Amino acid sequence: MKLSVVVSTYNQPEWLEKVLHGYLLQTHRDFEILVADDGSREETRQTIMAFVKERGREVAHIWEEDEGFQKSRILNKAILAAAGDYLIFTDGDCIPRPDFVATHVRHAEPSVFLSGGYCKLPMNVSIAIDRGNIDSGEAFDPAWLRGHGFRRATMGIKLTKSRPLAVAADFLTTRKATWNGCNSSTWKEAILAVNGHNEDMQYGGEDREMGERLMNYGYKSKQIRHQAVLLHLDHERSYKTPESLRKNKLIRDEVRATRSVWCTNGIRKSPQP
Repeated sequence: MKLSVVVSTYNQPEWLEKVLHGYLLQTHRDFEILVADDGSREETRQTIMAFVKERGREVAHIWEEDEGFQKSRILNKAILAAAGDYLIFTDGDCIPRPDFVATHVRHAEPSVFLSGGYCKLPMNVSIAIDRGNIDSGEAFDPAWLRGHGFRRATMGIKLTKSRPLAVAADFLTTRKATWNGCNSSTWKEAILAVNGHNEDMQYGGEDREMGERLMNYGYKSKQIRHQAVLLHLDHERSYKTPESLRKNKLIRDEVRATRSVWCTNGIRKSPQP
């Protein structure tokens, strides 16, 4: 299996540097990294170039002009650029635990997409995390996080190092296994078969809509939210608007009602062949 990790970003170079550092520490090391950049300023390009130069790890930087929130469009470009036949999708504000990629690889199977989750951190903890405590693993340690004032009740389960406990938590959770843009994976051929992400959609369930089309295509979803661990760094969401939420809901309602597989404004700009 040839593997690609697609990391979306927009003007968060400090967060992106921490995330890329996390991918240096993965126990499964055979994968390419693509940064899907939705129009960031020069600082992001410089961050990626410095990372490549200092760490010796190649990163493909897929960039487009800033025309507002167009994450679906830049992800489609990254999908076409990816060399892997299996793709993991995540965000540039989500630091992976060292077994993150290995977990996706271990659970990959035909006609399935994997649905992961995250542990969302407050701003003070997001700032406190650095290369040193990512290297040491302290950043993923509930005791270290509590020492920095983070005391969410579900943190211990979300960050558990016990595989049996994580498997049990995924089995017992009432959360649906949806396509989550910050932590999901599947086969590239399936994404191409449903024409990728719908570029008519901006922020608000645009990731889940593609997952719904994958399920209409015949794929099943599998829950790994407590096994594939990410730390979600804090940030504002100025691109979240009532208009985009309403529009996206209507699109998703139609996909579910018609059980459609194809979006006409996806990777290919055409009706379903």
